[in-house]
Amino acid sequence: MTWLQRYRIRHYSRNSLWVLPVLSVFAAMAAIRLLHGIEQAAGWRSDLDVDTVRAVLGTMASAMFTFIVFVSSALLVAVQLASAQLSPRIIGLVFRDPVSKISLTLFVFMFTLTLAALVRITNSVPPLSAQLATYSCLVGLGVFLYLLDHVGKFLRPSGALNAVGHYGRRVIANVYPRLLGGPQGIAPLPADFNNGPASVMVTNAHDGVVLSFDLPGIASLAERANCIIEMVPQVGDFVAVGDPLFRIYRGGTPDLTQALIQSVAVGVERTLEQDPMFAFRIIVDIACKGLSPAINDPTTGVLALDQLHHLLRNVGSRELSDGRVRDSSGQLRFLYRTPDWEAYVHLAVTEIRHFGGASIQIARRLRAMLENLIQTLPLERAALLQQELDLLQRSTQRFFPEIEDRALAGVSDQQGVGGKRETKL
Repeated sequence: MTWLQRYRIRHYSRNSLWVLPVLSVFAAMAAIRLLHGIEQAAGWRSDLDVDTVRAVLGTMASAMFTFIVFVSSALLVAVQLASAQLSPRIIGLVFRDPVSKISLTLFVFMFTLTLAALVRITNSVPPLSAQLATYSCLVGLGVFLYLLDHVGKFLRPSGALNAVGHYGRRVIANVYPRLLGGPQGIAPLPADFNNGPASVMVTNAHDGVVLSFDLPGIASLAERANCIIEMVPQVGDFVAVGDPLFRIYRGGTPDLTQALIQSVAVGVERTLEQDPMFAFRIIVDIACKGLSPAINDPTTGVLALDQLHHLLRNVGSRELSDGRVRDSSGQLRFLYRTPDWEAYVHLAVTEIRHFGGASIQIARRLRAMLENLIQTLPLERAALLQQELDLLQRSTQRFFPEIEDRALAGVSDQQGVGGKRETKL
């Protein structure tokens, strides 16, 4: 099985709601078969009336089926409403939410369990199967109440932003595992590499967005073929059919092209697996929609800045990869494109500053974020942040002609409006 096949299976299972519920059907049937076998071997019988138990379990099974349909429909409607208010990009997070997956899995398991126990009631009542089916429905009621509470909190702006921030911090740690230890910058290409014409060009076969790639696998391919491989698009870029995907320098082997195609995943929508920029993109989209004249909700923008603040601090304290992989002898084998510090800062600040320029609340929270990052991040990160702070000051002067408003907007505030300014001892 190739890396791409394994990735597609893993990606599909993580982002699908139906896989675990379908598996739970077989698990419930196996559990009832096992329990019924134990009951028959031990000769256990219940004193309960057969007709009563059959009526109760039949009612519970039909109610549980209606319950599953209702929960699924309500969940989809809630997701659509939240995506319209926040951002369509959060729909994928709901389908990856473990609470939603586990809840639907338990509901389907309980329905199948109840139905399977019902068909095994003949002249007597099997006690274990009947009791398990009965009490599992009561457990389902508790899970349903918890699911309502969870979804109600998850789909609020604070819950959705917190979830995106959590995924963002995790992908940042995976992509940039090393903390910042020295000055950063783009390392020059080695003297033995000239950016001349490639010996082989590998083109893309399917339209879509680059989702992920097998970094160690591609580096190993380059080492075995004794060549240098360059990946042209960056993770998150859209590539059309025929667009260059890889450039191979200094030869290679005939079977290298197909192996490289199987080392890159292309899909219809960006994911957070190897794309930290996508977490920033989702949060900025939610902030911009909240700051639009149609919604006019600057508090959502402040909540988004809270998450961007921590994500920028996380990225700024790490060594951003230069996109160069070398073998054990130090020879360059693989080049790929990565976002730099400037890309992260511009994405996190620019659009929010433009859309929220007329909001005192956004101006104060944005100023507090930039000033805090300048103080807490290493010195080499501060120059760009200071430029953004100067741009914010000029925007404040342009949007607030009144001296009093300009003075109020020129004060940093972690809450936007209402927080106490930090005092220095």
